[in-house]
Amino acid sequence: QVRLVESGGGTVQPGGSLRLSCAASGRAFSSYAMAWFRQGPGKEREFVAAISWSGGSSSYADSVKGRFTISRDNNKSTVNLQMNSLKPEDTAVYSCAAAYGVQPAVVETTPWLIEYDSWGQGTQVTVSS
Repeated sequence: QVRLVESGGGTVQPGGSLRLSCAASGRAFSSYAMAWFRQGPGKEREFVAAISWSGGSSSYADSVKGRFTISRDNNKSTVNLQMNSLKPEDTAVYSCAAAYGVQPAVVETTPWLIEYDSWGQGTQVTVSS
């Protein structure tokens, strides 16, 4: 398992941007598929974005496609989520998750079904005027 710590949350006006980061500690970060999930007030946790171990494959929830971008730096053991054109409905606690040895095809097709091994504690994102 890896230990995950998120950062970068905060309060932003609608239309603004934020960049979340997730730092991993532990071995073999480059062998893990990584994902971001979020849970809004009174809502179930939902999938946001995922990226394969190499960074060559990624997928997004329809609600964030075209606005959010997931990326990773295996040398620094980090995964990032660039969030642009933020909307009030993006308000949530955002958590990163790691899954060992997942094939890129699964990351592209059914990332929400992956059994993630490790989870971060989450970072709050609030979009409000």
